[in-house]
Amino acid sequence: MDMISTIFENNKKWSKKVNSADPEFFEKLSKRQKPEILWIGCADSRVPANQIVDLPPGDVFVHRNIANVIVHTDLNALSVIQYAVEVLKVKHIIVCGHYGCGGIKASMETSKHGLIDNWLRHIKDVSRFHETELAALQDQEQKFDRLCELNVIEQARNVLNTTTVINALDNGADLKIHGFIYNIKDGLLKDLQID
Repeated sequence: MDMISTIFENNKKWSKKVNSADPEFFEKLSKRQKPEILWIGCADSRVPANQIVDLPPGDVFVHRNIANVIVHTDLNALSVIQYAVEVLKVKHIIVCGHYGCGGIKASMETSKHGLIDNWLRHIKDVSRFHETELAALQDQEQKFDRLCELNVIEQARNVLNTTTVINALDNGADLKIHGFIYNIKDGLLKDLQID
């Protein structure tokens, strides 16, 4: 069976299993989208937002891209943030990176990767902002892990500086920005304490 056929077969099994456990699940889900969380994460297939926080569909509004980068020129990300804050009225925006991120690793290399080098420039800027701290780390793995963390912190700051979030906070919105990092090796989240 090819992958696309497998997807449809798995979907049928999943739908049947969900209906068996809760016959009203899809009816209820179709009538509401009221998440309290906007999750901005990496596109890495090993970091599925709902799954790693064990929340059902409808509870987390998700935006993903390479290395969970938020820049003021990315209209896609800015539109997601605006919709989440102004329409869905989320209470938490979580920027979640992960250790072992391929985008972060590629940004640390000197070789060229093609079009993505333009996107990775934002992470290279994070390295430059924290050059002294990163240079003090002798171990490459420690440096890699720390850059993964620093990228989350910088991207959370970028979220905080979007016009949507500034306006919402100025108008008294109950909104918190968080930075988390996920460890693929043990499945655990770490709060980087930036909220």
